[in-house]
Amino acid sequence: MNEIIAREALDNTKYITSIEIAELTGKMHKHVMEAIRKMEPAWESERGTNFRLSQIREKISNNGYKFRPCYLLTKTESLFIATKFNDVARARLVIRWENLETAQLSLHAPRQETKLLVTEREILRKGDEIRRVEIERENAPADGCFTMSEIAKDLDTTVKELNKLLVKEGVQYYNGGRYKLNEDYQNSGLAQERSFHYYTLDGEKKERLYLVWTHEGAEFVKEIFCRQ
Repeated sequence: MNEIIAREALDNTKYITSIEIAELTGKMHKHVMEAIRKMEPAWESERGTNFRLSQIREKISNNGYKFRPCYLLTKTESLFIATKFNDVARARLVIRWENLETAQLSLHAPRQETKLLVTEREILRKGDEIRRVEIERENAPADGCFTMSEIAKDLDTTVKELNKLLVKEGVQYYNGGRYKLNEDYQNSGLAQERSFHYYTLDGEKKERLYLVWTHEGAEFVKEIFCRQ
């Protein structure tokens, strides 16, 4: 465990705690901690550092203190974690950082007029912008690829029949609710994974992956079909 920090002494212009993230988003702190732990390996793989684990000392009603384990996250780290949240929760976090930065700018330029995001419409717009950029980045490798529906339409057949044929030919297999390339065809340049994001009724963000086919992959599928 890292050092103990008094909550009132925390530099909120540089860090946000997982406790505050939970308060901002209306989530239980233990669930925010779980999400951070699950995402930490990916962050460490890309950035070479772990998230900062610490303890916050908080005052309680009897003039005593309690200590709560939490993460201290930079703006970039917290926005990475927020990719698992729904639009409004992510927008609240973005606005929190935007307000802090605006306040900092005002200290140096007090006469400059600033505009903060305050309406629900603006929050949702900001959330849509975050989601669009995120999905575009994730799906960049799949740009220009063809869905199985598009290939099936060209062949005047059904997606079900094409998928069944590719399983029979050992090109793909069905697992975990989706089709995946068999080992012999992985890294072959025939297909890429495309990500589709949606939300459950309780606002939890979910992701579904599915195969899309490159130009070479689409021709490969058509060749297999025509051999039948």
